[in-house]
Amino acid sequence: MSDTNAANKALFEYLLWLGDNSLVLGHRLSEWCGHGPILEEDIALTNIALDLIGQARLYLSYAGEVEAKGHSEDDLAYLRDVMLYRNCMLVEQPNGDFANTMMRQFLFTAFNYHLQNAMLDSTNEQLKAIAGKATKETTYHLRHCSDWIIRLGDGTEESHKRIQDAIDNLWMFTDELFEGLDSDKLLIDSKAVPAFADIRKQWEATLKQVLDEATIKMPERSFMMSGGRKGRHTEHLGFILAEMQFMQRAYPGAKW
Repeated sequence: MSDTNAANKALFEYLLWLGDNSLVLGHRLSEWCGHGPILEEDIALTNIALDLIGQARLYLSYAGEVEAKGHSEDDLAYLRDVMLYRNCMLVEQPNGDFANTMMRQFLFTAFNYHLQNAMLDSTNEQLKAIAGKATKETTYHLRHCSDWIIRLGDGTEESHKRIQDAIDNLWMFTDELFEGLDSDKLLIDSKAVPAFADIRKQWEATLKQVLDEATIKMPERSFMMSGGRKGRHTEHLGFILAEMQFMQRAYPGAKW
């Protein structure tokens, strides 16, 4: 494989990972529409879901261009099988209660925020442009979920217990956020994307700051799940795709 082909393949896989993370989490949050604990939060969660779907469109549309096989953002979102998805397992986990949703959102958004900010310095102009738009949205997402983590953690005995249980249950999915592929080295060497080691330090600092204020204990390291970027997922992703892809599968090529 030529250097150019290898670089394009690496970029395509990276874009799928970025796009799938946003797409799947956006779909998960959309499940709260009409079910939020208060009207304001119902609207907030729906708007965050829309932001994530918008980011997914940008990443997957660019992925289709890089792949150069005529696949649109819709093709990549709706016509891939479950094992071809590259999202981390964290974002496909069920909503559970409100505390669980907020903790899942916080763990991912703290990571996404620092990753997107680092990509503002990308040598890839299109990635840089996408990051320029996405960081404005993700800055709000991080502030929103951080406020809720603190509010729940430093609230009642019940809310504290629920948010502590949430991080304890979701912690096993956090290592995978920083799990790269061998092909990432091409992108890191060309400074198109940042190294995960730097992002992890920033992510851990953000977690410590918020969790300390929330009086929540950071879980101790134990068994960690991995493999989402290689197409290994929990059973939950299949159910998400069955719902998300239904219209396109039932009515191929349907247009509004």
